[in-house]
Amino acid sequence: MTLTSPGPTLGVVGGGQLGRMLGEAAAPLGVELVVSDPTPDAPAAPVVRDQVVGDFDDPDTLRALAERSDYLTFEIELADPDLLEAVSEETGVPVHPTPETLRTIQDKLVQKERLQDAGIPVPEFRQVDSAEDLQGALDDLGTPAMLKARQGGYDGRGNVLVETREDVESAMDEIAGPAMIEAFVPFERELAVMGCQGAGETDTFPVTETIHEEEILRESVSPPRAPDERIDAARAVARDVLAEMEGRGVYGIELFDTGEEILLNEIAPRPHNSGHWTIEGCHTSQFEQHVRAVTGRPLGSTERRDPTVSFNILGDGESSRDARLTGEEAVFERDRAHLHWYGKREVYPLRKTGHVTLTADGEGTDELLASARQLREQLSFE
Repeated sequence: MTLTSPGPTLGVVGGGQLGRMLGEAAAPLGVELVVSDPTPDAPAAPVVRDQVVGDFDDPDTLRALAERSDYLTFEIELADPDLLEAVSEETGVPVHPTPETLRTIQDKLVQKERLQDAGIPVPEFRQVDSAEDLQGALDDLGTPAMLKARQGGYDGRGNVLVETREDVESAMDEIAGPAMIEAFVPFERELAVMGCQGAGETDTFPVTETIHEEEILRESVSPPRAPDERIDAARAVARDVLAEMEGRGVYGIELFDTGEEILLNEIAPRPHNSGHWTIEGCHTSQFEQHVRAVTGRPLGSTERRDPTVSFNILGDGESSRDARLTGEEAVFERDRAHLHWYGKREVYPLRKTGHVTLTADGEGTDELLASARQLREQLSFE
């Protein structure tokens, strides 16, 4: 490829923190980003060439984005696959991953059915459209079980734990729409693999241990504290998942490790929070890899540089307020600690506003994780 200035433009549907980090990764490659997002001055805006302000499903917004781009991708599943497909056909601008992949993954029930049909191990699940359906499904799955909205859920939103049959009515009311119920998985640990598909090549980043509370990712640990055979099994399932995905790009593949088998939890057709550690932890970050893949460049090395731990900076307190983080000097004072601030103007309980990554300097992952937790305790919002 020939490098020019300005270089090729990648249009990204979504201008949140993922768009921001894609912009940071694209610039050294000579790739410029334009994002679309309904929020003016979105988090990505300061680090990309431009932002088109408009809804994710607005035809004029998507058309304006495509007309300024050589390639299209998305950093949020709220993108409209039908509209992306139509705009791509109209303008000749390719979309990766494909709208068909987005269409499949957007609906958690369709996603599970597709992967189960392909032989991917998944928890038992049922479609439920009413409280009566849910009561019947619990006859097979038992309690507790996890009720999930089929579309739109993230960071625990759209998921309701059904602990007893008495919870059925309130759980369905909370979901307030099409849903699926999954058998509760008594896992030993949660794992994640960032998979990547390029032009005729496939690779995976090292398997990562993910630690959640209230279904929100708090910490990532790589290498995971797991036996080698469990790590190998997770990588094998991830590669089987990638074989079912259409289109170039990075895929976040979340897994349950029961100690006996690896079960697929969910897939994201984009860079994912569980792969943020790769920015400092690997020779190529998940964000650079996504830009490389979508623009047809060769994939970079996914080799891990050092043992790495990351933690999310989440909103605290009980109300919304201006985002003013205190205690960040502790991060700057620690060697091999890296702060990533997402530029969000407002903080509210459990909102992701940044993350911190620590890489090892002679420490094991347990020591590194302990250090990360000490740092996190020093961060708070005014």
